[in-house]
Amino acid sequence: MATLPTYPWRLAPDGLATRRQLRAHGLRPGGQDVAAQIERPRRRRGPLVAYLYRIEQAKPVRPMTPAKWAALARANAARRRCPQCRRDVGYVIPASLGMCTPCAYLDEQSAA
Repeated sequence: MATLPTYPWRLAPDGLATRRQLRAHGLRPGGQDVAAQIERPRRRRGPLVAYLYRIEQAKPVRPMTPAKWAALARANAARRRCPQCRRDVGYVIPASLGMCTPCAYLDEQSAA
């Protein structure tokens, strides 16, 4: 098994980019294998690794279709709908609460 070339953080050679860097340029890896990796040292949990891809082999990002836009709109609307009171609260419901803030803190409101 061949090991990947590893570079220190911020010292990767030209022609390689992370997924986020590719996306910022309107590109995607497009099925290519990982070309290298960079490591960022961390104190507690070991190094942070980011994979690098060849820019010349990257492909353009696929455009969003109307069906994908509609699916994304439905998913975002579902994240705003409170499962308790079934209202669209106008913000993304925090996972820590699992419901809108009026429903989560109903006891405090009725005591006041």
